[in-house]
Amino acid sequence: MNPRLTEITVIGDDDTGLIARVTSLLFERGINIEDLDQAVRQDLFRMTMRVDTSEMDGSKDDLRRALDDLCEELGMDVQVRFPADRETRQVAVLATKESHCLDALFDAWETGDPDAEIGVVVANHDDLASIAEAHDVPFYDVGDAGGVPDEEWLLDILADHDVDLVVLARYMRILSPNVVFRYESRIINIHPSLLPAFPGAEPYRQALDAGVRIAGVTAHYVTTDLDQGPIIAQRAFNVPDDATVEDLERRGQPLEAEALIEAVRLHLEDDLVVGRGRTHLRNGEKADLGLPGEIERLNPDQPVDDATPPAGESAGTSDD
Repeated sequence: MNPRLTEITVIGDDDTGLIARVTSLLFERGINIEDLDQAVRQDLFRMTMRVDTSEMDGSKDDLRRALDDLCEELGMDVQVRFPADRETRQVAVLATKESHCLDALFDAWETGDPDAEIGVVVANHDDLASIAEAHDVPFYDVGDAGGVPDEEWLLDILADHDVDLVVLARYMRILSPNVVFRYESRIINIHPSLLPAFPGAEPYRQALDAGVRIAGVTAHYVTTDLDQGPIIAQRAFNVPDDATVEDLERRGQPLEAEALIEAVRLHLEDDLVVGRGRTHLRNGEKADLGLPGEIERLNPDQPVDDATPPAGESAGTSDD
């Protein structure tokens, strides 16, 4: 995710020859493809390219028109994001009924951190409308009576607000590939467990039923695989012997908000690099990604395996 590169995303029904048609158009305009990734889920094709347009033939508008025309011919949708399109990036927050993460995000914005704008709040119930209205931010309830969201309406809202980042602030619905593919590496979720443990529904109850002594929360990028996207930040807390699910929620919710805000901040400041399913900090940046330093210093440092095995033995062998 090099912030200096132009990002092109093409989405539509899977078919042969799609990659060749798009890449040929770019080659003809002197555009160098730095990275290309493609995937298919539920017969939906997605191709994301990060390209160098600094020496391309023609203007940004020329490229957008050419890609629009080609993708219309192919029956595809295309998004083109240039790195200098705007100074202030637009954030959409998706939520359901729990308010703690949404409140914390607005509080973080009031202090001027991070440098972006919450442009819209979208939910699948109307419980949090008053919070958005109090901050003069548009609110949309895209859910039906049972909370099932209208994802086509959701996509229209995100497009209308020209959203750069989608933040799931306890949004209790699984996003389909049709949404995830369009915002690849631009959706951050907070999940109330130490992933990869206890993915899916009711993770606090899962942790309690498993008898864990330490539980926690995870902020991560969203992929089409449920709760398996690259982890950004985690927080942990002790689980008392007599704890209930409600006790875990009370302990975890402040940490959910903290980890989510840290992940959003790092993303918006372009401090994150994702490689081989793992996030890394760019250029030696520092951040609170896990346990604080004072806890790490309490961990014992002895005994440890000798790195050099005795003569005549090899590491990893045993007499059994």
